[in-house]
Amino acid sequence: MKKRILCIILGMFMLFAMVGTTGCNENGGGVNENENGSRDPAPGPPAATGDTRTITIGTWFDMYYTSQHDDVYDNPRVTDILIAEMELENMRAIEEHYDVRLEYVNLTWNGIQESITTSIMAGRPDVDVYLTDLQFGIPAVLSQLAISLESMGLAGSDAFTDKIVMKSLNLGQDETFLFRSSLLSSISVYPMAFNMDMILEHNLENPQDLWDRGEWTWDVWRQYLVTLTDPTRGIYGWSGYWTNMLHGLLHSNGTTIASGPTTTVNSSPTIDVFDLIYTIYNLERTARPWDDSTWEVNNNMYAQGLSGFWVTADWIMGEFGGGELPFEIGVVPWPIGNNGNKETNTHGPVGGNWYMIPRGVENPRLVYDVIFDWLNWYDYDRELAEDLEWSQNQFITERNFNYALMMELNTGFDIWESMNLGDGFSMLEIMNGETTASSYAESVRPLIQDALDNFFG
Repeated sequence: MKKRILCIILGMFMLFAMVGTTGCNENGGGVNENENGSRDPAPGPPAATGDTRTITIGTWFDMYYTSQHDDVYDNPRVTDILIAEMELENMRAIEEHYDVRLEYVNLTWNGIQESITTSIMAGRPDVDVYLTDLQFGIPAVLSQLAISLESMGLAGSDAFTDKIVMKSLNLGQDETFLFRSSLLSSISVYPMAFNMDMILEHNLENPQDLWDRGEWTWDVWRQYLVTLTDPTRGIYGWSGYWTNMLHGLLHSNGTTIASGPTTTVNSSPTIDVFDLIYTIYNLERTARPWDDSTWEVNNNMYAQGLSGFWVTADWIMGEFGGGELPFEIGVVPWPIGNNGNKETNTHGPVGGNWYMIPRGVENPRLVYDVIFDWLNWYDYDRELAEDLEWSQNQFITERNFNYALMMELNTGFDIWESMNLGDGFSMLEIMNGETTASSYAESVRPLIQDALDNFFG
């Protein structure tokens, strides 16, 4: 933390010097020397033409700091005053350099979806850039309502290479339309955690060492669950949220349920995931039976030392126990499935909010460059901007945190949990032994396909 504060102070001196000379980066802030020595394409618009343009961001929540703000306390939730001052000064520099105003428009959750589907289709987008949840951002992109980064001359730029400021999300298309800040404020993925003391007591090898050697597989995990389970003492090899378990196992087996217009819920790799869940709950009985009384109890028995493996996250460690528990906790990626590959597996579903520039916007490259410089208030110094100290502390050890961070940086695309399937889709029927894996896959296929048809339009 002290190191970050020093970086902030030095960064502020750099920013003030920058504002006092050119008002922004020499080339508009859109130029970045990448690791391979190449540089991002130069920004499209010249600086300060004398014709001030207002660039608007359509959101469903309030944003800070834009041209609408004159004081750091305009953000009622401001906590880091030094960072806020840097962001505000950066906004002033962008205004001067590009001769623009940057403003956000809170369209509300429903309003932003209506705006996307009506104003862009009419050829008159309400705003210059939308910040969209993937639930409505993806259909907009697939309906050709957005402008691609490649068409703006951004192929090979930071959003595709180093991702120091911006990262992009490709939906399996020839071009890429969605982008967002690269900065992390926490770890959003859900790794697997384990009771290290329990592992060592049973003379089992550390799963982290197995992962490093590429030997942490479904079969090995099942053997560990059998060894650790002792129902007479109320100890089970596995207990955890079924949603995160399903995500983890799907990604570990290189498969999905809803990653495109046609569902893959009935594909062989997905059925293998369902079958593994059926096996540990009903045949080998190494997973704690699901408790309908409360959602949390199904995962958080670990804090009582009654689970060998479970779902974890920084917030779970913070709320239900981590480093203060009387046993050591290890964190490891999900074991590699029979259809998975350690080198190519993703480690959880991509989420969050992503920017897109709608079709019909005037000079879209100017819009992108302004957003890029606005997000790049730290002038490429990630150490200054990114504070993951809280997440690091929750994961207890550097090794635990590094696995979680690796997973965070390698997410995939599967939106089954974002399609409002409700009670129509749940692993509980499989976990309770009410149906087989293949039968369940076939029974829910029409439901998921209908949802995908609506989602992709």
